[in-house]
Amino acid sequence: MQNKTTNNEHTRTGLTIDALERAYNDNLFYLQGRSYEFSSANDRYMAAAYTVRDRMLERWIKSAQTYKQQCARTVCYLSAEYLLGPHLGNNMINMGIMEKAYEASEKMGLDIEEILETEVEPGLGNGGLGRLAACYMDSLATLQIPAIGYGIRYEFGIFDQLIVDGWQVERSDTWLHNGNPWELPRPKLRFGVGFGGYTEHYTGDDGNLHVRWVPELVVNGMAYDTPILGYGVNNTNLLRLWKAEAAKSFDFQAFNVGDYYEAVRAKIEAENISKVLYPNNEPDAGKELRLKQQYFFVSCSLKDMIRLNLRGADSLDHFHEKFTVQLNDTHPAIAVPELMRLLMDEHHMTWDKAWDITHRCFAYTNHTLLPEALETWSLKLFQRLLPRHLEIIYEINKRFLDDVRMHFLTDDGGHVERMSIIDEKGGGHVRMANLACVGSYAINGVAELHTELLKSTVLKDFHELWPDKISNVTNGVTPRRFMVLSNPGLSALLTEKLGTGWIRDLNQLQGLERFLEDDEFCHRWRKIKIAVKRDLADWMEKNIGIRVDASSLFDIQVKRIHEYKRQHLNLLHIVTLYNRIKLDPGIDISPRTFIFGGKAAPSYLMARLIIKLINAVADVVNNDPDVAGRIKVVFVPDFGVKRGQRIFPAADLSEQISTAGMEASGTGNMKLSMNGALTIGTLDGANIEIREQVGQENFFLFGLTAEQVAEKSRNGFNPSDIYHADPELKAAIDLIDSGFFCHGETKIFQPLVNKLLQRDPFMVLADYRSYVNCQDGVDQAFRDTEHWTRMSILNVARIGKFSSDRSIRDYCSNIWNITAVPVEL
Repeated sequence: MQNKTTNNEHTRTGLTIDALERAYNDNLFYLQGRSYEFSSANDRYMAAAYTVRDRMLERWIKSAQTYKQQCARTVCYLSAEYLLGPHLGNNMINMGIMEKAYEASEKMGLDIEEILETEVEPGLGNGGLGRLAACYMDSLATLQIPAIGYGIRYEFGIFDQLIVDGWQVERSDTWLHNGNPWELPRPKLRFGVGFGGYTEHYTGDDGNLHVRWVPELVVNGMAYDTPILGYGVNNTNLLRLWKAEAAKSFDFQAFNVGDYYEAVRAKIEAENISKVLYPNNEPDAGKELRLKQQYFFVSCSLKDMIRLNLRGADSLDHFHEKFTVQLNDTHPAIAVPELMRLLMDEHHMTWDKAWDITHRCFAYTNHTLLPEALETWSLKLFQRLLPRHLEIIYEINKRFLDDVRMHFLTDDGGHVERMSIIDEKGGGHVRMANLACVGSYAINGVAELHTELLKSTVLKDFHELWPDKISNVTNGVTPRRFMVLSNPGLSALLTEKLGTGWIRDLNQLQGLERFLEDDEFCHRWRKIKIAVKRDLADWMEKNIGIRVDASSLFDIQVKRIHEYKRQHLNLLHIVTLYNRIKLDPGIDISPRTFIFGGKAAPSYLMARLIIKLINAVADVVNNDPDVAGRIKVVFVPDFGVKRGQRIFPAADLSEQISTAGMEASGTGNMKLSMNGALTIGTLDGANIEIREQVGQENFFLFGLTAEQVAEKSRNGFNPSDIYHADPELKAAIDLIDSGFFCHGETKIFQPLVNKLLQRDPFMVLADYRSYVNCQDGVDQAFRDTEHWTRMSILNVARIGKFSSDRSIRDYCSNIWNITAVPVEL
């Protein structure tokens, strides 16, 4: 029978080795048009990807049919980022065919490691926000929760990071250059999105006042769909990303008269919206583009939800029962007035009915306490781009502030001014966090400390008004990608001792505690760790040109470069160690390899200087014969999920050293800990909960608390006094300031040094001594190999709380009111 294998399994869906081999050969020949001897590495990767995707499509279509038949309530996750990471390995893990894929590859003479390495990482996200969204999509499918993720199909992603003479250089991320086998274009699924223009108020046939928005520019959003498969289940959810296209892509009349630019101007202007993730928002053009991006994907997504709702219902009266929409930070907050506009202007609902549906539909996740990250848009820009939405926002705000006045009666505390969606100062701005709070039925923080600080600081007034509206859902990460895929050696040992249940229930890792005194188990634990460290060391020597000792302590800080994350505090410790060696070349210290990675926003001068300083220090320390290899410093360029999968398993020490009260949660801390790294950190974000879970004796704690940071900020803080009082600190800063690390150039790092000494809101110097002393304790602890191993095991054994599966269960029960819908083939 055609398309059947000899054992009667279908070529497109079979999971035997024979079926996989036949499918791969079919895809290489019929889709890539290649025989093996003339195929490139990308051809072989694409054939493997299509082979796996074929098997996902049956599950995907069946999932959609099941959800529709059961009228399932659906989670719609609106996020400006999805930092997915490579698909192929993760999907083979979730489908349970990784071992068979290796066997089939060996049988066909393929190098599956080469195939996996060939895949380009999707350029759809930057940092923790986008990676969290990706983890949550994995867990939603694994827990059999009907869900759609909505976002933007960025053509060029954020940027590829090169390091040239120690400086970050940005290059276009051409992740789509060779095609994306995981997505399915939906050319018939398009929605028009308007910008600019004016509004018309008129009386309709029903005798009521209506509003018509007449936009100046209309851009089409076309859907591209990616299946997201759950682990060990058939449920396959949908990630729907929107690409911007011109409503009219070619002006033939302009072309005929020789105006070739005008002939394609509309196409260029429209497609710019989905070109690049997070354009530089310093110039006004960048701000405008970001607001366009946010409205573009939100409008397409809500129109798609309305389409899906009306496919199975006569009206939108129960829209909020069909969908619960999670706003991943403030980027999609424009969804609140957009849904109001759609319900009122296009579906002719009254204000009260539309508002009842809207505020029962949205829930809002706050990810930051930093003022600069709480988005605001100027009224002038809003009026020019989204005039109808500004009208709706004014009306929402008027009604909301009436409620505020009624609740607080007198306003001596300035509640109206602080809570208003409109900030009247500086020409006027729309506060998107306030809009999200007012328009949502639930608000959540992402770690216990973060949520309490939200209630007491940034959202204090809203908490007073709605005491039950703000809750906590501590972030989590998926163990499928960050343990099973990233660390197969460790995962195999865990499965041998505990079975496979831990992959879906991370709390089962507690069973490892019974092996703490098992010498053979501990020896295997160390053997696995040294093996992944050697792999990383070999990769760094080959790709970065720095040779490191795999037996040294691998000290890891990989995350977005930002002053509050304090990579420069880490550097001060390195320079301190260097100074100690120079003063006493025979000093006894544990060999240590410091590994950094992360991108700086192109316009963020201080972050760019930190990257330069890391590389400058590395250039000196790594080549000083007095150091004799006891310290090595490595900056891994272009850090992302793919490189994180190499680094996380190899970490001995996880640097989570943000200023207390400034990191909302962190997820890198979880990924490193669940791979056996010990954490050195402040009481900030999820560090607090990690320390509670793994035991304070298995965590290296230093630094000021959030309360102490706040008190110093209120009462004044003079870092210069600390600098003069601590000889080691002074020596480290003076060495940096002298130009020693940049060939005598004394001005390069002056802005960084001046900020540290004069007015540093991130309190690097205040925590320096506590940090250095704690690092001395790390040095001593690492010398006791057996004790370090036990601490490492306990970090893994007690990390269960930080699975994204637990986070999604919390959302389902405490916020979304949604239950699982299993899919049967």
